Amino acid sequence: MKLAFDNIQGPVYQLTQTDWQDGLQASRESPRGRFILPIHRRQDALVQRMLNFMQPGTYVRPHRHPRPGAVESIAVLKGAIRFRIFDDRGKVTREFDLKAGTPHSVVDIEPHVWHAFDVLEPDTILFETKMGPYDVNLDKEFASWSEEERY
Repeated sequence: MKLAFDNIQGPVYQLTQTDWQDGLQASRESPRGRFILPIHRRQDALVQRMLNFMQPGTYVRPHRHPRPGAVESIAVLKGAIRFRIFDDRGKVTREFDLKAGTPHSVVDIEPHVWHAFDVLEPDTILFETKMGPYDVNLDKEFASWSEEERY
């Protein structure tokens, strides 16, 4: 199952209407209800940037980024999400909505913070940036108290 488009090529990238529509269509057809367009040029880039096209019902498992300096920033370009912060036992300690086109459209998360979110509107699009290079074994620590992803 393909989870993302190929990395962008060339020195400058500008989001196009075609990329926007293709990303949304891919998320609608994906069993996961989401699809990523990486806009960093190489998988080993020190700063990972991506567009995440998402549909309601997709499951974002609670996780944290354990590496020092592993800050994650999310900006809602279209749609809305409900963002949750958890303590080490899985209790929600903070919850808030992020909505495109409002002052409440951006969140920045320091390393070691348990977090997850729900997609509230169809065809939600997020711009995400976080520390690279991406390593599946080091990037995320999933919460043992959370349900595993089933896709």
